[in-house]
This record gives sequence, structure tokens and C-alpha cells, in this order.
Amino acid sequence: MLDNLNWWEIGVLLLLALLIFGDRLPNVITDGLRMVRNLRDMARNATGDLSRELGTDIQLEDLHPKAFIRKHLLSEEDEQAIRKPLQGVYDNLRADVTGVHEELKDVANSVDPRAAVRQRTATDTAPAPASAPAPRPSYDDAT
Repeated sequence: MLDNLNWWEIGVLLLLALLIFGDRLPNVITDGLRMVRNLRDMARNATGDLSRELGTDIQLEDLHPKAFIRKHLLSEEDEQAIRKPLQGVYDNLRADVTGVHEELKDVANSVDPRAAVRQRTATDTAPAPASAPAPRPSYDDAT
């Protein structure tokens, strides 16, 4: 969490906290730690209650709704039945995106003369004769 802070920045933050809270700083730190401890205990109690009610072992990470449904309510067959119709749509979409990507590459290569020369030289077995590079338009020519 504090990986990107160096010692000077941490010192400035501590000095700022001391100036803001003054003599109450130890009490504020104690109250903050007590709150974190209480939240952790509440989460532990909630997972214990859910484990007892459902009859399965539930971890804190399982409380995310998607993970909870996937792990505890759906069987493997149910999950496959839900994914099957969407898998075809995903495959079709991926093929379309790949096709558009290839078409964009072809258009970019046809617009860029240097890429077309590189592509032709890569496909030819004999080396292409060296040609002079095309002159680039300068700022003076445009104005």
C-alpha cells in the first residue's frame, strides 16, 4: 500500500497528522485499529453464519456474488449450460474482430508505401533493387 512513498513523504505525512490531531493522535490511531478489527470480526462472523446455514465451507473471497453463485449454487453442468449459448456468440465476435483487425492491417500497409515495399521484399525470393526514399514534405513546402 505504501510502496510508492519514500521516507521523506512518510515523515511529512506523520508530521501533518501530528499537527492536525495533536495530542489526540494516539486515540485516533487506536480508534482506527479498533474499527478495522471490528470489521474483520464482523466479516468472519458473517462467513461463519453463512457456512452454518448453507452447510458448506465459505471463505471471505466467496462473498462476491459471482463467485458465490458459481461455487455454491451452480453445478458444473449448470455452468456449462449457461456458458454454451454465449460461447458461440463470443467465438463469432472474436472471428469478426480478428477479420476487421486483418483488414485494418491491409489498409495500413496499402497506405504506407514503406510497409508495402517491406512486405513485397519479404515475399520475394530475389532481393528488390534499392530505390531512393521518397522525399518527405517539409514545413516550408506546406506554407
